[in-house]
Amino acid sequence: MRLSGKTVLVTGAASGLGRGVATYFASHLDCNVIALDMGKEGLSTLEQEVGSDRIAGVQADVTERESVASALEAGVERFGAIDVCLNFAGVVSPVHIVARDGQGVELDRFARAVAVNLTGTFNVMAQCAGYMKRNREDENGERGVVVNIASAAAFDGQVGQAAYASSKAGVVGLSLPAARELARVGIRVNCIAPGAFDTPMLRSVPATVVDRIVETVQFPKRTGKIEEVAGLCVHLCENSYINGECIRLDAAMRMPPH
Repeated sequence: MRLSGKTVLVTGAASGLGRGVATYFASHLDCNVIALDMGKEGLSTLEQEVGSDRIAGVQADVTERESVASALEAGVERFGAIDVCLNFAGVVSPVHIVARDGQGVELDRFARAVAVNLTGTFNVMAQCAGYMKRNREDENGERGVVVNIASAAAFDGQVGQAAYASSKAGVVGLSLPAARELARVGIRVNCIAPGAFDTPMLRSVPATVVDRIVETVQFPKRTGKIEEVAGLCVHLCENSYINGECIRLDAAMRMPPH
């Protein structure tokens, strides 16, 4: 898909990777961006920094069908279509299977992680696909592209990541069946599993934990840069033969158990 002039929807756009990718697409690629997030202040700042002529910040809760439906309707009214869906919304929500005192499980926190990371991704993808199938086919028969964001934790989940890792593994498992179903209407679906990127989410964990994670990175031995995940999103949009895949973007990192 040629991205120039296209409309890109980005969830989780008020902070972290989502914010960086939304900014990249609006500033460097001649794209219109519908930026979805729960954070009103973050969206307002994003619009001011990038320019409201290219980006529309819309509050939405990805776990709620009507909230997303209203946000997409507002975005389409503004820019006319949705061509690309980039699902970056996510929460970490540390959860242990057995509490230290041996009592019960943290079921509410587990359910919240699944609701945002997996159900939210499905909700936004499904509703975006409803708009994409109305688009006119391009020269490759393509009407839309979806990129869902998982995590290296989907493959190498650490102790305390039971909720995060399993919800992100669900996002990985969503790629192929979604790609197979949406193929008939000319929509491709792929997935990215980022490793250690320099975001507020990573900075929220202790520095000693980050140091141990970076030690497992093979090369280059550092955290990832936002433009590197943005660049992969661009490639997945533009390369029409990549479909139903999950690509690890982690410099051959394999996270330790703790």
